[in-house]
Amino acid sequence: MSRTIILGAGISGHTAALHLRRTLGPDHVVTVVSPNSHWNWIPSNIWVGVGVMDGKDVVFPLAPVYAKHNIEFIQAKATTILPNGDDADSRGAVDVEFTDPQRSGQSARLRYDYLINATGPKLRFEATEGLGPDAGHTSSVCTAGHAVDAAAALAATIERLKAGEKQTLVVGMGHGTCTCEGAAFEYTFNVEQELRKAGVRERAELIYLTNEAQLGDFGVDGMTFTERGFRQSSQMWTESLFTERDVHSILGAHVQRVEPGVIHYETLDGSEHTQKFDFAMLLPPFGGVGLTALDRDGTDITATLFNPAGFMKVDGNYTPAPYEEWSAEDWPETYEVPGYPNIFAVGIAFAPPHQISKPRTSPHGTVITPAPPRTGMPSGVMGKTVAMTIADRIAGKVDAAHKASMARLGAACVASAGTGLRSGSAATMTMFPVVPDYQKYPDTGGRNPKGTSGQIGLSGHWMKLMLHYLFLWKAKGRFGWHVIPE
Repeated sequence: MSRTIILGAGISGHTAALHLRRTLGPDHVVTVVSPNSHWNWIPSNIWVGVGVMDGKDVVFPLAPVYAKHNIEFIQAKATTILPNGDDADSRGAVDVEFTDPQRSGQSARLRYDYLINATGPKLRFEATEGLGPDAGHTSSVCTAGHAVDAAAALAATIERLKAGEKQTLVVGMGHGTCTCEGAAFEYTFNVEQELRKAGVRERAELIYLTNEAQLGDFGVDGMTFTERGFRQSSQMWTESLFTERDVHSILGAHVQRVEPGVIHYETLDGSEHTQKFDFAMLLPPFGGVGLTALDRDGTDITATLFNPAGFMKVDGNYTPAPYEEWSAEDWPETYEVPGYPNIFAVGIAFAPPHQISKPRTSPHGTVITPAPPRTGMPSGVMGKTVAMTIADRIAGKVDAAHKASMARLGAACVASAGTGLRSGSAATMTMFPVVPDYQKYPDTGGRNPKGTSGQIGLSGHWMKLMLHYLFLWKAKGRFGWHVIPE
């Protein structure tokens, strides 16, 4: 009998748990440790954040799903990993602090045979003074609760617009190293659609503030689309949408601090600016959740397993190199932690070798470059891939190693640009591979043109809506869940 512990129940962790349970026999224990009692389909937080969905529409309780699938669920926060065990037992272990109200204040040490770190991000609002909905002056859609509050703040702004006041709305990134530019893009155009629906668009100035050096970068160094022999950059494609919807942009920006009604920011040329706002939704940078690693004798080995940002180092190439020397081969394939064939890290939890977008800094040394996205479809694929590796190794195939490098993996993104069965739209984008391979595809932006495309229209919204219900069905482990692609 073996025990696999999965830290985190987001897209990566939840996917890994379901596939392990489906693959392994009943004698093997699959345990999920998560501080959260509910699962959140985060891509639809955008719709909650503009008030077209309720918070309850994007979450469900985890315990009944795991009970149905014979998966052990422990509602707790992991604090320390002991990959070499301790004096009492040489098996690896994880220390946890319970967040279940019935066991609040208690802790435990859990033993494992295999460990998957799928803890997701820490939302680092504290990285920018005045950022965030709790101790700051801006809204967020990072959680369902944040999105509910954002919808209320947006509704209040729309009421002021209806009363004849002019309002400035700013949506985007709250730090120079943020990721998830796609989510900010989506929220921008959903807000724009709601302003039009309310009949107040002409009194509202809508601004997209981003750390991208140009529109259409999306943290993946941009894309090149080819259709009917015509080649178009994602920059041109995105700029046309901004022009059509009259959305202004502030590019290459690092938010230094936020005061009530005022954003202070620096741009890539080193100049400093302010932007007044009446409503702002700015995403925070991500960090690791702050796990500690200890050797068997209690020696701190955190720096061995994690990078300075708290992300777990896996089988990537972390040797510093200039952008011109970056390679697709730098990116991890198996997500196995070097020296520990029974530990893996997936999704946001794994440490990327470097950015995907070209790194840029201001003359003052401020890094203003998107961090690489590791969410959505790729994170689900990673979770399944690692689950298959563990299942094979438990079955005796000790050298088994399924692979899912982001430099070999394609991805599809359906970015909402407004809701409505007749008036909605979405940008449907595919890219192959996610991490551009400039050696293999030197003339098409590092990607295969047959697998890289971008379109926008009503059909995209229908697809986005269908995927909302499809992935909730899958995540609930209902009939046929495993045939639905990650």
